[in-house]
Formats: sequence, structure tokens, C-alpha cells
Amino acid sequence: MGVEERESAKERARAAAVTGERARVRLDVPRAPRRSLLPEYDPEAFGRLSEKIARFLGTGRFIVWMTVLIIVWVTWNVSAPAPLRFDEYPFIFLTLALSLQASYAAPLILLAQNRQDDRDRVSREQDRKQNERSIADTEYLTREIAALRLGLGEVATRDWIRSELQDLFKELEERRDEDGEYEERTSARRHRE
Repeated sequence: MGVEERESAKERARAAAVTGERARVRLDVPRAPRRSLLPEYDPEAFGRLSEKIARFLGTGRFIVWMTVLIIVWVTWNVSAPAPLRFDEYPFIFLTLALSLQASYAAPLILLAQNRQDDRDRVSREQDRKQNERSIADTEYLTREIAALRLGLGEVATRDWIRSELQDLFKELEERRDEDGEYEERTSARRHRE
């Protein structure tokens, strides 16, 4: 879109605003970026940072450092000379600092858990799809094996052919023996006659 077309569109919008008409929205023209009073940030970068913080808050190292800091804080404010103490006995400033830390830690931990839940959901969905594909492949292979078994049932196997040939061989031997006995009987009859 050229500069002239943009100027023309702006003039039409101004004229519509003055006359009270609603400006016609053109779908083929991209909207101008809106200015925001809020700062822009990358949600992914913020999410990764929150996960790092949540991972650190869940370690023994954090608990040890927090315990050491509180012990030093309390010890300093109890045993240091009065002009150097910055938080007297009820330790209101320490309570405020710990409350502030907790108020930021809880949402960061929840954000990290939500991101982990999203990753787990995607992983479960992928696993479910993979399982469906595996089941479909297994069913296909089962049908193919069944078809092969049915086909092999109709095909003469080596063992079946051997057994049939052995049966025929036995039958031929029996016939030959019968024929031999018959010939012996007939020849004996002829000799008698």
C-alpha cells in the first residue's frame, strides 16, 4: 500500500469520525500497532525465569542461605551497638522482607507449575497418539498373521507332502504284497491244474 493510499484511508477515517459515521474496516490492510502504556515482555522468557527461581526456591541451598541470613539479621539487631541496629526487637523490617519474598515466590512457583502442567499435558497427548498408532499397528499385524495362517492352512507344507507320500508308499507296498500273494495263488492254481 502506497503513502497516498494510507493518507486517503486516514482522511476517510477522520471524515467518518467528524460526521459520526463508523469507519469502514478494511480487511486487506494491516492494523497499525497500538501503543500500550504497559511495558512489553516476552512471556516465554518470563516463564523460563520463573521456573529457574522456583527451582532455586525448592532447594536445600536456598533454605540454608535464608536461615543464615535470618540468623545474621537477628544476631546483628540484638547484639550490635544501638546506633548500628536497623531493625529493633519486633523485627518488623525482617517480617516485611520475608512477606515480600513469600508474596513473589508463591506466584512464581504457581507459574512454573502451570508451565510444567502444560508440558505434561502435551506429553500425555503425544503418548496417547503414539499408543493409538501402536495399537492400530498391532491390530493390523494381527490381522495379517491371521490371514497368513489361513493361507498356509490351504498350502501344502513339506511335512504334509511327506506324510502323504509315505501313505502312498505304504499303500503301494500293500498292493504289491497283495498282488504278489495273488500271483502266487494263481500260479499255484495253474500248477495244480
